[in-house]
Amino acid sequence: MTLEPLHLARPWALLLLAFLPLAVLALALELRRAPRLLHPRAAALAASGRGLVARLWWLPQGLLLAALALSVLALARPQAREREPERLSVEGIDIVIALDLSTSMRAADFKPVDRITVAKEVLKDFIGRRTSDRIGLVVFAGDAYTQAPLTLDYGILRTLVDQLKIGVIEDGTAIGNAIATAVNRLRESDAKSKVIILITDGDSNAGQISPREAAQIARTFGVRVFPILVGTGGVVPYPVGVDLFGRTVYQPMPFAVNPGLLQEIARITGGAYANASDKAGLERGLQAVLDRMEKTRILESTASSRVVELFPRLLGPAFWLAALGLLLGLTRWRSFP
Repeated sequence: MTLEPLHLARPWALLLLAFLPLAVLALALELRRAPRLLHPRAAALAASGRGLVARLWWLPQGLLLAALALSVLALARPQAREREPERLSVEGIDIVIALDLSTSMRAADFKPVDRITVAKEVLKDFIGRRTSDRIGLVVFAGDAYTQAPLTLDYGILRTLVDQLKIGVIEDGTAIGNAIATAVNRLRESDAKSKVIILITDGDSNAGQISPREAAQIARTFGVRVFPILVGTGGVVPYPVGVDLFGRTVYQPMPFAVNPGLLQEIARITGGAYANASDKAGLERGLQAVLDRMEKTRILESTASSRVVELFPRLLGPAFWLAALGLLLGLTRWRSFP
């Protein structure tokens, strides 16, 4: 912790110190004009010497003047800026979640809700239980986009996940693009464990980069991919509209899945494949990723500063000096007559 040089917030208040010599002069004049007591033995008393109280006749007024000077300095508001380095040391892994937002994620085989609703709920809970893992978010359909870079701000991440909507990105399932985009977020990471959690419900059918090529890129950068296939695949209920009573109408529709492709991606990158046919399965799949990962240390150093007000350190002594001066003025130092 270091303190920067002292400075005054209201330096103009020091002009009031110019009145202190005037106050001393006024006290001296008052002493000279004070009435004298004539006594027939005044000469004999003077010859006997002066006591301590007589020699310190100025003490009550001097204490009041000192209190006034400290009050003026306090009015000038002396300040110092305190700088203290803060070191945030946490252990964790770097994770990028790649979430499928293709229209097939509306399928309702995760009864009583659809796949995307369950995926968002589980992801928010997963993020909320992290304490030291940096997490990023990539969303994909016909293409892939970074929604959030690696961060420890879990509140922002949960808000972003909650705001995700299907239909914003051109439809499709670009698994290769999703992995490549996620690798791009991790390639400059110095973490020992770098992970992509790929959550999808279908086969790759879009994008400029093939899933296998993207997996090779991930392996080159030391990134492990953990694919999680959500849904049962095959013919599943899919919302096609609403009836007269506002209820969602579902129609059985076939959706292609390719677990073999996801298993190969996991094998190439050193990750692991999981299949989640319900909410509990998705939760287990996410937890399995953490269980397999080593911890690495992320050390972040920042410096903070704050303004320290010093005037309270002056007002306290000023109060006690003034109180002592007034008290002494009521004792043997009291002038007479």
